[in-house]
Amino acid sequence: MRTFLAALLTLLCFIPAGAVTVSVYHTSDVHGWYSARPAKWDPENSTRTIGGFAALSSLLRTEKNPYILLDSGDMFQGTPEGNFTRGMASVQLMNKLGYAAADVGNHDYDYTEANLKVLISSAAFPFLGANVYYKDSGAHADYLKPYVIVERAGERIAVLGIVGRHTATSTLPSNVSHLVFGDEAAETAKWMAEIRKERPDAIVVLAHLGIGGPYGGQKVDISTLTLSDEQTAYGTVPLARNAEGAAVVLGGHNHTGLLGGYVDRTSGVLLGESYWGLTDVTKVDLNFDDATGKFTGAAAKLVPLWTDVTGEDSEVTAMIKGFKAEADVEMDKPLGECAVDLGTSKAGLDSDIGNWFTDAMRRQAGTDAAFQNTAGIRAELRKGPVKMRDIYQVMPFENTLVKLTMTGDQLVRLLTDNLRGGRSKLQLSGLTVKMSGGTDGAHEMITIEKDGREITPGEKLTVATNNYLTTGGTGGKVFGQAEKSEDTMQPIRDLLIKDIKENPIKELPAGGRIIRAN
Repeated sequence: MRTFLAALLTLLCFIPAGAVTVSVYHTSDVHGWYSARPAKWDPENSTRTIGGFAALSSLLRTEKNPYILLDSGDMFQGTPEGNFTRGMASVQLMNKLGYAAADVGNHDYDYTEANLKVLISSAAFPFLGANVYYKDSGAHADYLKPYVIVERAGERIAVLGIVGRHTATSTLPSNVSHLVFGDEAAETAKWMAEIRKERPDAIVVLAHLGIGGPYGGQKVDISTLTLSDEQTAYGTVPLARNAEGAAVVLGGHNHTGLLGGYVDRTSGVLLGESYWGLTDVTKVDLNFDDATGKFTGAAAKLVPLWTDVTGEDSEVTAMIKGFKAEADVEMDKPLGECAVDLGTSKAGLDSDIGNWFTDAMRRQAGTDAAFQNTAGIRAELRKGPVKMRDIYQVMPFENTLVKLTMTGDQLVRLLTDNLRGGRSKLQLSGLTVKMSGGTDGAHEMITIEKDGREITPGEKLTVATNNYLTTGGTGGKVFGQAEKSEDTMQPIRDLLIKDIKENPIKELPAGGRIIRAN
């Protein structure tokens, strides 16, 4: 009998282990959207609810493979619950779901580095940022880990975190002026060399930047496309091409959803992105060889979090209700009525919401003109009662109003910087802008009119804008050349609230402020 058992045990030792698949679930750009909401943007599913941590938690409970949960940053900025808790609600929910690591996004610095450190101290998972250094010493930012190794089902999976260089100007620049964000591709190559010394079974790269091309804010299937040289010159493709041995690069920031992932033709590395607002999650299956346990390949898909499919975790729902109840005391305060829908511009020019926003700034500032970065307007206003919550969602940032005196020539240069590819990165009030000609995506001919008359190069106008743009934010370089500049220290959100009380929205603001002349 003993001989038989010994022989059986010997035989079992030579039977290859079963195939192992480790699933990676990836989120990015949650922006404080913790709860499910109706998919009003989807004509075929406008009454179905989608998204949120409760749906994600419920989905994860059905996963049969061992899994890793990761995030690529911008976790809280964008809703009252996220802003009121300064991101702590995000951390507590991510702790509850068991995140293994998170990359830092630009908006995670919005309440200063000190606040980010508080969040990190409360997190049960590491925050990553391999390419973040102190400017004065050159030392790596000690509150961020370059990478972490996570073990699942006997497989050691390294996760590297890369922060976008844009962070220097895509949060309030003064919050990160003491930091240097290293070249993403070069830093990826540097840290990959270090990681390979650890001999992990697979490597995942998290990045807070996205794939090149015109895909931001869209869910797209580009799996069969060959990207142009221009599209592969920036974003996550250069990371993939400097990440020898990586299984997948998981990006964010641009709010793109890659339905089936994308395999870079040059490096063979898989790329994924998970849209925004936690309506979807990317699932990547990492496959390992039956006999050797070595990594053999990966496949990705974007999974919509339809609550009638996933269900919702009641414990997570209860947590979210607690955060919401605290915020609702302030957020349910009525401010007035909106008689029309104020939406965004499909053409990428001036929009109804942008026109109202900048008109309100100009009224409250008493200036000739007003400018607001288009990307800083984060929601639409819909017809009906307007509550405090609505304004917080339109303007979630703590920006203040700045008054300046600028020349006509400076305004032309400002708009030239921000009118590219036939789209405007600025919303404006008090002026009409006409653009024509241009090469390489930049419009070379800009004319600006006020009250039907073209302004002259030396003419001086008073201007209102926000302190993000005047302190080095993307697109705001020319504001630094203004003759006079005064930060009023008045929060723009407070001025919007004051304006909507004083000037109820009874009709659409005048449009056609940015005109393509060709």
